[in-house]
Amino acid sequence: MGDLRFGWHMPSCPVDGGSAADFLDQLRQALAHLQPHFDSVWVDDHVAPGSSWLPNDTPYLECLTTIAYLAPLYPDLQFGTSVLCQSYRNPALMAKMVANLQWLTGGRFLFGIGAGWMQEEYQAYGFDFPAASARVDQMEEAIQIVKLLWTQSPTSFAGKYYQIDNAYCAPRPDPMPPILIGGGGEQKTLRVVARYADWWNLPGGTLENYAHKLEVLRQHCQAVGRNFDDIVKTWSPEAIAIATTEEAAQHIAATSPYQKDVIIGTPRQVAEQLKPFVDLGVERLIIRIIDFPAMDGLNLFIQEVMPLLRQ
Repeated sequence: MGDLRFGWHMPSCPVDGGSAADFLDQLRQALAHLQPHFDSVWVDDHVAPGSSWLPNDTPYLECLTTIAYLAPLYPDLQFGTSVLCQSYRNPALMAKMVANLQWLTGGRFLFGIGAGWMQEEYQAYGFDFPAASARVDQMEEAIQIVKLLWTQSPTSFAGKYYQIDNAYCAPRPDPMPPILIGGGGEQKTLRVVARYADWWNLPGGTLENYAHKLEVLRQHCQAVGRNFDDIVKTWSPEAIAIATTEEAAQHIAATSPYQKDVIIGTPRQVAEQLKPFVDLGVERLIIRIIDFPAMDGLNLFIQEVMPLLRQ
């Protein structure tokens, strides 16, 4: 297991009802503050809030163009996608876009991909929304195309869902960005993780659930002849409400739209809830502090939680 590292799950829209301009200022303030302490920043791949607590016309950032803007401003940070929806871009174009970002950022891009899930967003933007099993199969084909284009030139692929013919991708990414696959489907998704992923992410859930998914992944790795320990394990808690007192943290959580699987408490209590995941093998924690745009929670996490977890 490598050293524990921390990523920031960046909000993609103003959560306080502010303007797009105010939100950009908030983001830049937070990124400048966390850059010396975090290793990576992760951006969701959605195009609208999709939440009952935010209006549909809330300003919302598109994932890859946001990374292209932010990465040169914060050169000490890696930028990852959490996670790209395989349905939203032609796989060959996605491979080209990621290769380009890897080149332009000097090798600081982290390629996260998932099968897609937000049906209302698919329908609003005119994407087909097949069954979950088909979307996972599409993701597998998309990953195959991406890897081919990053390693062979020209290359062709004929799958059930996607095809390319004599396609080029230059410059190829050097080094190749790690492929992170997000999701925990036990029959199909974790099998794809075992076959193709450099990193794996499971969003939210309990410690018991994470441990169970690890065991399922281990079994899939054995079945396909993959070394389980070669896959970097990451975890994204749904949200963290942190304050100097438990009562204050409870208040933050109670007034937040995040109500499921929220980690709540003082810095020591938060560390005590995160440490068992690290003990299970998590090497990268991707965290969302829910008092944003305030900086109090982020400061407490940096100053007190990080040192406790790294002991």
